[in-house]
Amino acid sequence: MRILYNSRLSCYKEPFGTLTPGQRCTLHIHIPAQILTKNVFCLLENENGTPAFSVPMEKEKTQGPYEIYKGEFSLPEPGLFFYFFRITTQNESFKLLRQGGEDTNMEMGDRWQLSCIPADFATPDWAKGAVMYQVFPDRFAKLGDSDLTGKLEPYTVHKSWNEEVCWQPTSEGIVLNNDFFGGNFQGITNKMDYIASFGVKILYLNPISKAFSSHRYDTFDYKTPDPMLGTEKDFATLCEAAHQKGIRVVLDGVYSHTGSESIYFDRQGVYGGACSNPDSPYRSWYKFRHYPDSYECWWDFDTLPCIHKLNPNFMAYVIDDADSVVAHWLKLGADGFRLDVVDELPDEFVLRLKRRIRDLKPDALLIGEVWEDASNKVAYGVRRRYFVDGELDSVMNYPFRTAILQFMTGLDNGSGLKEAVMEIAEHYPPQVLSCVMNSLGTHDTPRALTALVDSFEGSRAEKAARRLAPNQRLLAKERLHMASFLQYTLPGVPCLYYGDEAGMEGYADPFNRRPFPWGHEEVDLQEHFRNLGRLKQEFSALQQGNIQFQTASDGHLAFMRQFKNETIWIYVNRTEDRWAIPAGNRVIFGRNVETIASGSLALLPMGFCAVKQENI
Repeated sequence: MRILYNSRLSCYKEPFGTLTPGQRCTLHIHIPAQILTKNVFCLLENENGTPAFSVPMEKEKTQGPYEIYKGEFSLPEPGLFFYFFRITTQNESFKLLRQGGEDTNMEMGDRWQLSCIPADFATPDWAKGAVMYQVFPDRFAKLGDSDLTGKLEPYTVHKSWNEEVCWQPTSEGIVLNNDFFGGNFQGITNKMDYIASFGVKILYLNPISKAFSSHRYDTFDYKTPDPMLGTEKDFATLCEAAHQKGIRVVLDGVYSHTGSESIYFDRQGVYGGACSNPDSPYRSWYKFRHYPDSYECWWDFDTLPCIHKLNPNFMAYVIDDADSVVAHWLKLGADGFRLDVVDELPDEFVLRLKRRIRDLKPDALLIGEVWEDASNKVAYGVRRRYFVDGELDSVMNYPFRTAILQFMTGLDNGSGLKEAVMEIAEHYPPQVLSCVMNSLGTHDTPRALTALVDSFEGSRAEKAARRLAPNQRLLAKERLHMASFLQYTLPGVPCLYYGDEAGMEGYADPFNRRPFPWGHEEVDLQEHFRNLGRLKQEFSALQQGNIQFQTASDGHLAFMRQFKNETIWIYVNRTEDRWAIPAGNRVIFGRNVETIASGSLALLPMGFCAVKQENI
């Protein structure tokens, strides 16, 4: 008989997940009576492994073959903790540790995690369970011709919207990323009805500041929009159009590095920046190993010199000044920021930025780019405090993406997806979980259609020429229907990367950044995503509800989302067999579903559905 403890079930731990200071936490552990237990302690450790305190657990009752021990405690202040149990019997003393997600083991295993978050930690209500649409500005839509006066050179503009992106390096082996299609603010504004038709409430734009490259992560001037996109007035008009549709606008904040040719660094000596002028006001922003020809740069790209983020002048410029970078864009109509490579921004910087944007706009949203579990992330030797200090409202939720893709491609039978989802649900504060950014594809990953069927790892030339075969494309579309259903029904904010709803395919950068195929969209996929958007909007359980799995094996998934008096059951059948499921009260969304005898339901192969259960 095993010793029983599962931190995800209320009969063992109450409440589920994170705590706030002073909140009572109750633990129960079920120990076989035959072990002859003498005493039990729950031992809590600080995030660095040092002892925090111990909780004595008293025998509460005997239930069948088990003795149930109970312990209660509270945490005095926010922080990240880990815990395990010490059990002493008449014959021995041993640690009880976590094995996998829900089992226990003696001596071997992991500790359980427990976060204590600030009592006043709140995320914007408008973002909880909202639908997001991500736009790569140069490649989404164009209307009219922008005034290119001041556009940084060299650059090229494609003659046709339907041309292939430039992927070939120069003769020196350098990929310039300086080919433009001319997508602009007016084009995005003109397509606002289209964006809104998918139930979108958040529009996330990749960088818009003046830059050399088409991706614009090599910032030239933080406060000036790229001329190819338009003017500040054009951006303000875009925000007004979005707000009229109930859509908030989130911008990319790129504060770990600038471009080497920027007005701040100025490697060519044109603007009197840090690299060309030792007396430049920006000189202290950068870390020179040997001035001026050797400096710290992002991932060894010498075109992206790193910034000393805690430099007082830099923090004032980006955060504190009356017309700081964040203040500048919020005043023009932005509603929040997504922090690029937030792991490279110190906690002090992130928290200061969060407080500043909240002062300027009390319901501003702050998202961080984190590729792993953000609750316990260690970056550059430092344990990050994204949630225990209330720094971030949301993060990019790549763990869900990985889990969905592995499930859909048969690398996981469902148990891995359940574990990935429940680990994040347990570790993240509930107010963050409702806001996490769930993507199937982004500007940094292969397109969803491609990722669902093809893991080709060839050269850039091969990837440029490679397209899904007709049978692959049919399979990819079938899988995308199911994958996106999971994306929209799991906790968080489903983020639709521009063109995924139109059937775009392609490998990672730059082939995931092709122009939107206006006039050649997959209409059935578009309608599917519009229906998903309506589903997410209509039911609060899908926006903020908790999650409990009933089934996660053999290609079958069944889980419940519940909020207040609303319960939604989600069923997914990835197999080639029919799967009978309970009927519930009303099917509110489905594909490949049929009603069978006695009112029950059956999911056909690759079938899925959402069923609303009326609580009595």
